[in-house]
Amino acid sequence: MFEEPEYVTSQTDDIVVSACPVLVEENRPAQEFLWGYYLRIENNSAKKIQLLGKNWNVTDSLGNRFCDDSAGFKGELPELEPGEYFEFSSTMPLNASDAVFYGSCRIKEDGQKTVKEIKIPTFSLSAGKGYMTLN
Repeated sequence: MFEEPEYVTSQTDDIVVSACPVLVEENRPAQEFLWGYYLRIENNSAKKIQLLGKNWNVTDSLGNRFCDDSAGFKGELPELEPGEYFEFSSTMPLNASDAVFYGSCRIKEDGQKTVKEIKIPTFSLSAGKGYMTLN
């Protein structure tokens, strides 16, 4: 029986980030695992913010490290008013059944020139955990 994926949450100042991994497909060609992940970024501050980019890292159990240090979110630079949130999902193929996902998002508060790093929660990707798979 598969378990529902668990959401993990982190908070930096008044910005809350929730994350959830899902094993999309296991045993693809060449022992590949296709992982999906979902992120929700909530602006609980009193100021409008803009999401500028991300620095996400994945380190797998074979010692491979992958990084996405890019601007925007699939071409978007979302602006969030107080109380609004932005949802983002994507996939990544890995050759290992286990990995760790960690990193941050870059934001700018309305009226400020300084860019802030907002931590995303660290979460594990483990095919052995019995994650629900999507087909």
